[in-house]
Amino acid sequence: MCRWIAYIGEPIFMDRLVTKPAHSLVEQSLHATHMYRDDGSLWTTNGDGFGIGWYGEKLEPGLFKDAMPAWNDQNLHELCSQTRARLFFAHIRASTQGGVQRNNSHPFKCGNWLFQHNGDVENFSVIKRTLQNEVSDEFYPMIRGNTDSETCFYLALTYGLRERPKVALERMVGRVMRAQIEAGLELDLSFSAAVSNGESLYTMRYHAPGSNSRTQFYTKNMDDVVDKDAFDGSNGWPDDGIVVVSEPLNRMGEHWTPVFDSSFLIIRDGKITVESFSPQD
Repeated sequence: MCRWIAYIGEPIFMDRLVTKPAHSLVEQSLHATHMYRDDGSLWTTNGDGFGIGWYGEKLEPGLFKDAMPAWNDQNLHELCSQTRARLFFAHIRASTQGGVQRNNSHPFKCGNWLFQHNGDVENFSVIKRTLQNEVSDEFYPMIRGNTDSETCFYLALTYGLRERPKVALERMVGRVMRAQIEAGLELDLSFSAAVSNGESLYTMRYHAPGSNSRTQFYTKNMDDVVDKDAFDGSNGWPDDGIVVVSEPLNRMGEHWTPVFDSSFLIIRDGKITVESFSPQD
């Protein structure tokens, strides 16, 4: 399980979402409130690494990742306080698949694409070889870690993520489900993911029947949920600013719109389109 945020809109300093809100992503690395285990108990800590990816003046995003806990890295605070971006991802990790190492921290980058994931592919080690054998020769050498998330990203790229993001992600999830079934495993996976090419932001939420779902929310009304002191005297929130999160950045959720299961969001030019998401074989 993990926590993440994704922002798109007029450029803002990344600390306005990553470090400054009352329930910022850094605060969530110690005190998450929407992470539940299969037995219903709360999983509060995300200390197995962090990462941020941002689009600035270049087509390809910048990337900063570490295996250290986000709450213990002053460099993260310094970078976010000095970096303004029009689109950025930030992620804190609680490992389910793969060891605690920098290569396993999100987001993952390929060219101008970024990907981050909260969820789990149960028994990934059993089907890992099957799935990676389907990753194209173009992308296979780019796999550096051993997480289910990274393999799923490159599998989606193999299936045409750059041309048709929704279809590629639907094919990817469908292939993972089929691999579990063919291996005689119980169908058990969950996805709450964000992906971007630097121009649009796409998110999806899906879980297999019987699996533990992962939450996702979005808002355009950040003036209502972020302390004004976090704005450093700026003129408030950009009119086209939209943020998608694993859990709200304040402890009051009424200004946040839940993303329902089996949904796919397309966000560009200050507009949000919600479509259904259904795995394809």
